[in-house]
Amino acid sequence: MTTAAEKNQSRNHEDIEAIEMPLLTEAMFQRYGYDFRGYAAASLKRRVRHAMQAEGVQTISAFQEHVLHDAEAMARFLDIVSVDVTAMFRDPLFYKVLRNKVVPDLRALPHVRVWHAGCSTGEEVYSMAILLHEEGLLEKSQLYATDLNQRALERAREGIFPLNHMREYTANYQKTGGGEEFSRYYTAKHDSAILRDFLRGNIVWAGHNLVTDGSFNEFQMILCRNVMIYFGRPLQERVHRLIYDSLAMGGMLCLGHGESLQFTPHEKCYEVADRAEKIYRKVK
Repeated sequence: MTTAAEKNQSRNHEDIEAIEMPLLTEAMFQRYGYDFRGYAAASLKRRVRHAMQAEGVQTISAFQEHVLHDAEAMARFLDIVSVDVTAMFRDPLFYKVLRNKVVPDLRALPHVRVWHAGCSTGEEVYSMAILLHEEGLLEKSQLYATDLNQRALERAREGIFPLNHMREYTANYQKTGGGEEFSRYYTAKHDSAILRDFLRGNIVWAGHNLVTDGSFNEFQMILCRNVMIYFGRPLQERVHRLIYDSLAMGGMLCLGHGESLQFTPHEKCYEVADRAEKIYRKVK
């Protein structure tokens, strides 16, 4: 049974952390320009605690001092915050819906610009490149893949993935309706799978922070999937505004399963293209 003293100690600890967290996020913004001040508090705190354990520090204040004086520690924290669980053709039904409901609209366009916002290590981007290739659209398409984590972008740009992941990726691909041998898209070397060069040619990798950076082009499709689930409401609204400003009329917005347009300032500017897979078309 927890004693009154232990409850008091736990409450004091939480009170101190409530003071420390805003100081940490402000320090990171002032020192490195990464703005986590609008992130969902509970989610961010979990990731900070994970980072503290990895760095071997006991308090948020000690972690703040650590990252302020060690840029590599900050980079490692970015890995924890921004590198999500991902896979090629993850959520196969989403890609199947893209083939059936979105690709027909893209065929009529003279060019196609796609923005993968928060692309992590690139699996989703290469999945899109394969899909567009199979639909005869890759040559007229430009894929812009952005993330705030430069180390993740470097890994993505290489297009090299563990060979033992290919069985899972092949199974995902087949569920999307892909009709090719998935192995034609990579070469095996030792324990790595190296994606074919033609999949890379139409991809632009770039650093971009959804929290602080602005629009940089007009797109026919924007994928921002499982990114905003970590943001507080004001920050979500800021990103939705950025996406709206970046999306061409008639363009498609793709969100993650845990995300929604409901109760956002631009909710009425879209129509539902596929409710289950959270795909929306900009109509005004």
